[in-house]
Amino acid sequence: MSIDFEIPSEAKAIREKVRKWVQEECIPAEKELDTKPLAEVLGPLRAKARARGLWCPWVPKEYGGMGLGPLANALVQMELGESMLGALSMNTQGPDDASMMTILAHGTEYQKEKFLKPLLNGDKRICFSMTEKAAGADATGMQTTAVKDGNENYVLNGEKWFSSSASVADMALVMAKTDPNAPRHKQYSTFIVELPNPGYKIKRNVANMAIEGPHDDVLHGGHSEIEIRDLKVPADNLLGGEGNGFAMGQHRLAYGRLRHGMHNVAKAQRALDMAVAHVTKRSTFGKLLADRQAVQFMLADCASELYIGRLMLLHIAYKAEKGLDIRQENSIAKIFHAHMVHKVIDTAIQLHGALGFSQYTPLAKWYTQVRSQRLVDGPDEVHKWKIGKNVIKAFREHGTTASAAGGDLL
Repeated sequence: MSIDFEIPSEAKAIREKVRKWVQEECIPAEKELDTKPLAEVLGPLRAKARARGLWCPWVPKEYGGMGLGPLANALVQMELGESMLGALSMNTQGPDDASMMTILAHGTEYQKEKFLKPLLNGDKRICFSMTEKAAGADATGMQTTAVKDGNENYVLNGEKWFSSSASVADMALVMAKTDPNAPRHKQYSTFIVELPNPGYKIKRNVANMAIEGPHDDVLHGGHSEIEIRDLKVPADNLLGGEGNGFAMGQHRLAYGRLRHGMHNVAKAQRALDMAVAHVTKRSTFGKLLADRQAVQFMLADCASELYIGRLMLLHIAYKAEKGLDIRQENSIAKIFHAHMVHKVIDTAIQLHGALGFSQYTPLAKWYTQVRSQRLVDGPDEVHKWKIGKNVIKAFREHGTTASAAGGDLL
């Protein structure tokens, strides 16, 4: 019996439909942003996507989505990431997607009707306020508090840091400490906060190294520093019950890491295509760049990285389809894809020469953006720490590290 890598025909058809959508609609629409406001470009693009049944890929059909499973969704995301308008055009952009997933899984019927419905419809956006300056990658170090005010409300106080998309959000998921005496991972709860709100104040958008385009403030909403002062939140807005905020947050971040990996594969693929398009036309000293062995070696390295990256995501999608534990593989893939996309884009810049270093191609912008991938949703070092602990644990339990190193493939 052979291992079957055949992708189901229905998943292939969806991938091809989305690939055509990105190449024929989203990438050309990027050029329109040079002369038009974002709303004039994104609005019609979204309307066209919905008319073609391309909307909220992983969301169940009964909620208005495409109802795709992990494998089909992975294939779709690996196409959408080739365009900065891809995910937005189908309402599957981060950080909204993971928060929608959280409300869908843990929300009450009231919360789904009031908060989830407009998110799924694309009428509103949502941000996730967990990270704090004092805590960083250690979410259990957060100090924002939520105190019950009678039975009707919670009152939140504290600060948040790098709340991505907060300045374009209509609501926020805010994590806060509700019981400092509970076990470490049961101290925190999550609240849905409607915005704008005087108790949730954006102090500033934190400037970073990424080159920004004219619409990035609206496309992505920046990374905000938030001051939370006497923020009153109705008890009905508590999501998933007291003490479950940390677990829900980790589940949410787990999908975010996968989505980053999928989009990184797509972005690397587009960068490699650009590089090959350039070297097959560019001649130096009477010879095409494409005919030079050194260039071919560089392209071979990029192709190898992309191949490994795709296989990682497909294996994780397979395990997710089977309901298996994907935490170890997810951390390994998160690190790998962050470095892979950086290497491929860096190579594409090198092969473009001074043109690649300029801002006349998107490569320089992508290069400054993807550096964040080694930090967001957990820095490399935290994931490596977890991976290494699991390697030791596997050996102690089984006498081999195989199960922590993809051994179930064998």
